[in-house]
Amino acid sequence: MPRAAWLIGPALVAGVAYLDPGNVASNMTAGAQYGYLLVWVVVLGNVMAWLIQYLSAKLGIVTGRSLPEVLGGRIHNRWGRRAYWLQAELVAMATDLAEVIGGAVALNLLFGVPLIWGGLITGTVSLVLLVLQSRRGPRTFEFVIMGLLAIIAIGFTVGVFVAPPSPEGVLGGLVPRFADANSVLLAASILGATIMPHAIYAHSALSRDRFATRRGEQAGRAGGAAGAGGAARVGRVGTGGAASSGQRSSFAKAGRLISAHSMGFGIRRGTDVAPELLPGTATALPTDTLVRATRWDVSIAMAIAGTVNLCILLLAAVNLAGVEGTDSLEGAYAALGVALGPAIATMFAVGLLASGLASTSVGAYAGAEIMYGLLHVRVPLILRRLVTLIPALAILALGFDPTTSLVLSQVVLSFGIPFALIPLVSLTAKAGVLGRWKNHWATTAAGVAASVFLITLNGVLLWLVFTGA
Repeated sequence: MPRAAWLIGPALVAGVAYLDPGNVASNMTAGAQYGYLLVWVVVLGNVMAWLIQYLSAKLGIVTGRSLPEVLGGRIHNRWGRRAYWLQAELVAMATDLAEVIGGAVALNLLFGVPLIWGGLITGTVSLVLLVLQSRRGPRTFEFVIMGLLAIIAIGFTVGVFVAPPSPEGVLGGLVPRFADANSVLLAASILGATIMPHAIYAHSALSRDRFATRRGEQAGRAGGAAGAGGAARVGRVGTGGAASSGQRSSFAKAGRLISAHSMGFGIRRGTDVAPELLPGTATALPTDTLVRATRWDVSIAMAIAGTVNLCILLLAAVNLAGVEGTDSLEGAYAALGVALGPAIATMFAVGLLASGLASTSVGAYAGAEIMYGLLHVRVPLILRRLVTLIPALAILALGFDPTTSLVLSQVVLSFGIPFALIPLVSLTAKAGVLGRWKNHWATTAAGVAASVFLITLNGVLLWLVFTGA
């Protein structure tokens, strides 16, 4: 039996998405403008995030497929699948926008690097981390991201210990309420930054890559020879024993080679979707063990992310409320330097830099998985990285306010939540997808409630925007 600690990791990597520069901008702005008012939004978002990330990880472990892969196999209409991919891709690009801009701002604050060059440096470092993931495997990638996560946590929380918040203010902020239309906008921004659509897509893929038996290796062992021999070999890998006749029929699909043809520029399209395995047969380790371990994994990751996000809001509420010029990251950095000293301000900037570097790597990973799972197209990392950098670099080059761009990007993310969340809750409630690991009715009910709440909030936000309220 493997040590449980060795199974921890995928949720910590996915959890970096909850600590990206968009979170920093949204929470800092909320704290500076409204004090403790929106504490409840951060807490509620983190509770919902736990449930959502657990469901995503469970889907990847039990099926051996990511959420985009499962949807790509179930959306049979070509144009419907492309439309779904387009909205998911736009969400991934909005994510990348926030992360690259945040890294650029941090480099500018720390070293005076021009924003456009800071964006290029951030994108380049993220590419290096992705190459590390592809060459050295998921475990090495996890260790690097967890190291950056530790830097993020220290950089963003130390100021709260230097200038602690009011306990009465924190408790008062737990009462759900809004002050005006702008507070609703910020609440949607916080939720968009806390419950990240690309993190939902990425977590299922991270769990698949870490725990699921590689289907390509299964196909190689089969050697193209379909039938009981190849099926039996796959059955032994997935279940530790002989496969039943139903399993042999399903595993026979795993023996098919997945061919691909070149589309130019190194882009490749698969001519067959990845083979579908029976629920619970995708991992060499017992699925029950992995599902239990992932609950701990998600709990640890969300505890870290929730605490750091809350500390960012409280740091702003205590030190930046009513201070002029704190509606930007640059202004917040300067104000923190005045209020708490240059050391605290520098640690904040270092945390922001680590946040941008780590989260943009996870975002690019999610974007690649979205494209492959839905369109069965793989794009080289360099080409994809260059394409997704364009919007962020354009905003930096044109001189748009970085903090405003960050906050608005999180609002875009909030509108992508239902498209990821509703299919996730629906699929994990089906016995045909997860078998005996399907959701308990109470889990499904909680997922539905979270979906309704998020969709309603987004609807209110749309009404406020279009009516000018």
